[in-house]
Amino acid sequence: MRKFVVAACLLGAALAGAACAGKGGAPPKETVPVTAATVETRTVPLEVQAIGHVEPLATVAVKTRIGGEITEIGFREGQDVKPGDLLFVIDPRPYEAAVQEARARLARDRALAKTARETAARYAELIKKDFVTAQQNDETEANAAAAQATVQADEASVQSAELDLSYCRITSPIAGRTGSFLVHKGNIIKANDDRTLVTINQIRPIAVTFAVPESSLAAIRNNYRSGGRLEVRAAPADQTSAAPASESGELSFLDNAVDSATGTIRLKATYANESGTLWPGQYVTVSLLLANEPGRIVVPTQAVQSSQKGSYVYVVKSDLTVETRPVTIQRTHGTYSVIAKGLSAGERVVTDGQLRLAPGSKVEIKTAAPEASS
Repeated sequence: MRKFVVAACLLGAALAGAACAGKGGAPPKETVPVTAATVETRTVPLEVQAIGHVEPLATVAVKTRIGGEITEIGFREGQDVKPGDLLFVIDPRPYEAAVQEARARLARDRALAKTARETAARYAELIKKDFVTAQQNDETEANAAAAQATVQADEASVQSAELDLSYCRITSPIAGRTGSFLVHKGNIIKANDDRTLVTINQIRPIAVTFAVPESSLAAIRNNYRSGGRLEVRAAPADQTSAAPASESGELSFLDNAVDSATGTIRLKATYANESGTLWPGQYVTVSLLLANEPGRIVVPTQAVQSSQKGSYVYVVKSDLTVETRPVTIQRTHGTYSVIAKGLSAGERVVTDGQLRLAPGSKVEIKTAAPEASS
């Protein structure tokens, strides 16, 4: 009897447990916390990205035309100079003496030429009276002409000597920044020496050269040929083109041929560079703006996921469940992806927390995704 009672109790407990399980049903789905962003329409710049090389707009290797001792240096290494600023002085004393000597010869020969002209004039009157022969008259005219030619040669010698004297002061031909001293005070240099005294680079304005694929050539030519201004932004390679330190310039050169080896075409942009952000020899990130495309569907790039079938996003429905939606990415700009197909403006997509999601998952939107500049 005791065994029967125990068995009955166990059977009753089992039936009660089964009844309770039937009433409760399956456990509720887990709610996944996520962040989301709203699909937007924006005007998105169409740009060509490249790596550029900063080059001075002009480079001058300063050399000497005359020889002598360098007696003065009028600048500091790395100094900004303007056209006409003094760079070097070569000992002018030998050239001053040469100028004085040339002027003295000129004064002497001018006096001799005056005497020769007066003699020729007297002989011209005497020959009319047959007081001198024709030969004597011709000789005086020849002497006067020779004396005048000597004067002209002396005048050229004076100009040459004065020009050599002016070369003693070497001044900057352009506005730019000087490099290091390649000669020093007291050095002796030769006339037309091959040595460079200093190199000056023009950095305001400055140029950036870069190459883009030939597939962009048609769009570039259409704007460049029509006289439209093509903006080119440049920033140091460790920054983005939208960084505050970037410089805005203008396309100034389009090469006349595509490089058949690389399939690219060489371009050059000019920048005012007032802030000195760009420096000769530097590599920069270049963005060539071709057009602004209005009404483009964009989402934060972090919302886009990848699979073997392609790109997709998690779309948040009105009941706070999610579904996967395949999308076609046209291109990216900054922190945004431009969607060619798959989304409409106003829909919400998950931007963080995708790893715990599956189609039909319930979500709780904690915070909106932060806005990022486009």
